[in-house]
Amino acid sequence: MWERVLIAVLIFLALQSVVFFGAWWFQLRNVSNVALFVLLSIATWYGIFRMFVGWYNLFHLEHPPEKAAPEGLSVAIFTTSSPGEPYDMFVRTLDAARRIRYPHTTYLLDDTRDPRFAALAAEMGAVHLELVGFPGAKAGKINEALKMTKEDFILVLDPDHIPFPEFLDRVLGYFENESVGFVQVSQAYYNPPESFVARGAAEQTFTFYGPIMQGMHGTGTAVAIGANCTFRRTALESIGGHGIGLAEDLVTSIRLHAGGWESVYVPEIVSRGLVPSDLGSFLKQQLKWSRGVHEVLFHEYPRAFRRLSFHQKISYFMIGSYYLVGLTSLIYFTIPLLYLWVGAQPAAMILAEYLEHAIPLALLGLAIYRLSQRWLCDPVRERGWHWRGTLLKIGAWNVFLRGLWFAIRGIDVPYIPTAKERKFGEFWRLARLPLGVIAISAATVGIVVYQRLFVLDETHVRITTEATWAMAGFLIINSIFMSGRLWAAWQDRVRREPED
Repeated sequence: MWERVLIAVLIFLALQSVVFFGAWWFQLRNVSNVALFVLLSIATWYGIFRMFVGWYNLFHLEHPPEKAAPEGLSVAIFTTSSPGEPYDMFVRTLDAARRIRYPHTTYLLDDTRDPRFAALAAEMGAVHLELVGFPGAKAGKINEALKMTKEDFILVLDPDHIPFPEFLDRVLGYFENESVGFVQVSQAYYNPPESFVARGAAEQTFTFYGPIMQGMHGTGTAVAIGANCTFRRTALESIGGHGIGLAEDLVTSIRLHAGGWESVYVPEIVSRGLVPSDLGSFLKQQLKWSRGVHEVLFHEYPRAFRRLSFHQKISYFMIGSYYLVGLTSLIYFTIPLLYLWVGAQPAAMILAEYLEHAIPLALLGLAIYRLSQRWLCDPVRERGWHWRGTLLKIGAWNVFLRGLWFAIRGIDVPYIPTAKERKFGEFWRLARLPLGVIAISAATVGIVVYQRLFVLDETHVRITTEATWAMAGFLIINSIFMSGRLWAAWQDRVRREPED
């Protein structure tokens, strides 16, 4: 109880700090170059608005009461296989699926054309459905399997996730409410120790599956994720089947919510899966998600808008705009360079005043972030500052921009399943961007230092010193943010053999 009271107090103080910061930020005396000030304001307030909505979710945090699974429900587990995915992974997953205690039928939706998969399904007590050539990738196979099966409830299980025996016991009870269309559980992973990328990719999910999704459950906006989601068949049939697209899970959940179905989020770990463990695979995944999520924002969201609740409108807008961080990062990278090279200054702000107004907001934001970790799904493994995830997120800004551009232009990106094995040997291709940003930033800072020490006269230095050093400092910060991507590329340069 005391945590809720403390959260409420901190959020109240944080809102006051937002007002304090905003009242100062938007003073006309702070504007130097109108166009650049607008861009800088968009980038700054985009981040603040996302923090604000995170606090909003945290304030509504709620756990569903535990419900026992009723006997006698007909349940299917769908897991899909694609060409190139490792056979051994399916041995583990199908073996774990048959150990799930609640009676069910497991279906392997297979398009590998590999006879070993049919034999494996039979060995593991699963039904093999050969589904080759159907459009829509994973979602297309799910929709075809829906036509060939009759079970009332369908668990969509990614093949790289190993379910625990109690999985279905923890979700089926919530379907006693006839309005519930799907029940989502937490996602967790067993390979974060494998690499910097794997740990960073996992860190990006901890808060989402912890306090954020718990808050979304409290506002009736919990969304379906691509794995570990159990659907009511009639709910899927009411929207014409599982959504198809690069963000097929988000398409499905927004259509279900718009159709009046409710969702439940159970913040429990009842399976563990894989995250990408090399930078190239991670960036391909992020491009796919960026392209798909932007498409939902531009197309699905407007179509569903009038049928969504107030909370759902906010939630889907925040999810749909997540990858705009690529655009805001570009703004943050560009503005210091514009000032130091051509003198274009977005704001005539005194650094001391900026810090005076920004630091309270930053400190309260950090305090709320750390306190919210009491609601992580696995606090022992997941608690921390999650700095690797932050470095990877900002380091992938150009990929997010590409996804935005592809969505605007309608350029397709192939559906690529998340890589199941770590890849090596692409250092220079993956390191070009961070090396370029760091080199340009270092060269600019070096030139600035040289000019201030040896070229400019004392009067000019006094006039421009504060803004110049502030912008040089921002360039150093930008280089630090890009160093995470560079380090990840360096780790993946060669395959390392296990030590004896």
